[in-house]
Amino acid sequence: MTFSIPERFKFIDPHAHMSSRTTDDYAAMREAGVVAVIEPAFWWGQPRTSVGSFQDYFSSLVGWERFRASQFGIRHYCTMGLNSKEANNEDLAEAVMELLPIYAAKEGVVAIGEIGYDDMTALEERYFCRQLELAKELDMLVMVHTPHRDKKAGTKRSMDRCLEFGLKPSQVIMDHNNEETVEDVLSRGFWAAFTIYPNTKMGNARMVEVVRQYGSDRIIVDSSADWGVSDPLAVPKTAMLMLERGIPEEQIHDVCYRNALKAYGQSGQFNEEDWLNPAPIDQRQVFSGNSVLRGQKPQVEQPSHNPDLVLIE
Repeated sequence: MTFSIPERFKFIDPHAHMSSRTTDDYAAMREAGVVAVIEPAFWWGQPRTSVGSFQDYFSSLVGWERFRASQFGIRHYCTMGLNSKEANNEDLAEAVMELLPIYAAKEGVVAIGEIGYDDMTALEERYFCRQLELAKELDMLVMVHTPHRDKKAGTKRSMDRCLEFGLKPSQVIMDHNNEETVEDVLSRGFWAAFTIYPNTKMGNARMVEVVRQYGSDRIIVDSSADWGVSDPLAVPKTAMLMLERGIPEEQIHDVCYRNALKAYGQSGQFNEEDWLNPAPIDQRQVFSGNSVLRGQKPQVEQPSHNPDLVLIE
């Protein structure tokens, strides 16, 4: 799919596992108009074996990855949670639950997530509920991972549990939706997010038809861009396909920018001002002694006399 982005379009990708992506991906996303990303805590493709690996990973989400994104002009936020697949290791899950309140309070953390069900086991149920309880206690938003198998039943159960623990539908972003779940999610007042993959879950052409049928209220488009076959440009590509197929620009702006801002802006951590008036890029900077560069000339932005212009060396 070839596409060009009109300058008036800006995008938020509110579900992108950027720790799995390259610096080229960050540069391409920025070029395509992505100004902010949210990275949900999730699993690494193979089980972690100690709580220390979780601690290091959580630290990277609020530290190194936040810095790495800034070096390419993208504002990085994250969510903290115990993924449903990893909830099935009870001893490790208990240790992770001790870490979560600490990391949930860090700057740039916008929600507890992504949490929910995978195989809908008893342990997944237990730690999903424990984390909903934590979100309620901390007055935080929740990002829910709806299961890949028996998605409709798992989505319904997830929403039921959120309500049982006193969360308002407006505080919960239900992600990985598809055509069989969207109507129920929207009718119950929750946010309905869709991860756009090249071949599975939800494609961008299908997403166009969802917006055509349901409109743009409380619908969010994201990429999930992870370590598998996925596309970090899924949000801008879907937006341009919507434009090509006659979806009104106002609705495109809703589902690819404004709704994510409304939903996660409730956290108090996700502010448009952060990326509309960012600090200039200075790739001479380092994080714990490390740079994103490997011999390249650093990009350094310096404000000009005209505040609307930026000079790039």
